[in-house]
Amino acid sequence: MVALDGVLPEVIVGRLLKQRGLTLALAESCTGGLVSHRVTNVPGSSNYYLGSVTAYANEIKERILRVQPETLRRYGAVSERTALEMAHGVRLLFHADLGLSVTGVAGPGGGTPEKPVGLTYTALAAPDLERAERYLWNGDRAENKARSAGTVLDLLLRYLEGRL
Repeated sequence: MVALDGVLPEVIVGRLLKQRGLTLALAESCTGGLVSHRVTNVPGSSNYYLGSVTAYANEIKERILRVQPETLRRYGAVSERTALEMAHGVRLLFHADLGLSVTGVAGPGGGTPEKPVGLTYTALAAPDLERAERYLWNGDRAENKARSAGTVLDLLLRYLEGRL
């Protein structure tokens, strides 16, 4: 949780969402609800936060978030394409202005040479932009989850501040 000038990113994001009258929905995999936890730690988050789907299983990614089976077969659950489809799917599911997603390999197991432990994709789906970003962390499970949660909030913050 890196604070900007002593203020946590989720607080700044909350202020900007509320000021602009925008709503947010989250799709989380490797973070297991950590991003939602941080967002809802902010008093007044019910003014802009609609809810989330913690989609660990591919079946949930497909059935609830509308990730295409072909995407999962061809690219896997931890991929740019899957992250984008998760963000788009959660935005549609909740009728939110913005959809945010994160998927990755938190560790300590589950990694492969092509997709090592710490590989994470974050994505944003907005009316005017869809963007995914790739990260590779080298921490333990808790550190990888925390970094992933922080970067997905940073992605949202950069969008809201017009830096994307």
